[in-house]
Amino acid sequence: MPLHNFIIMNEMKVSDYFYELPENLIAQDPLEDRSSSRLMVLDKNTGEIKHHIFKDIVDMINPGDCMVINDTKVIPARLFGVKEDTGATIVTS
Repeated sequence: MPLHNFIIMNEMKVSDYFYELPENLIAQDPLEDRSSSRLMVLDKNTGEIKHHIFKDIVDMINPGDCMVINDTKVIPARLFGVKEDTGATIVTS
């Protein structure tokens, strides 16, 4: 389905982000050759998804394109909280 057919909702729910992600598909260590990482490409006009390797990206970028780079890292963390209405302890890790 083309992206322009999606309706943007005023309110997003956390449940919108729930999906199955098998443990074996989560990278535990970076590839030695980072340019061999997998790259998913979405055609914004048709909604078609194609799979490439990252070094193919140079063939997909045109003059004037804007590239957003995410250099965030995952850190080991644990959050503790208390639910206001019940006093229940909440631990996430």
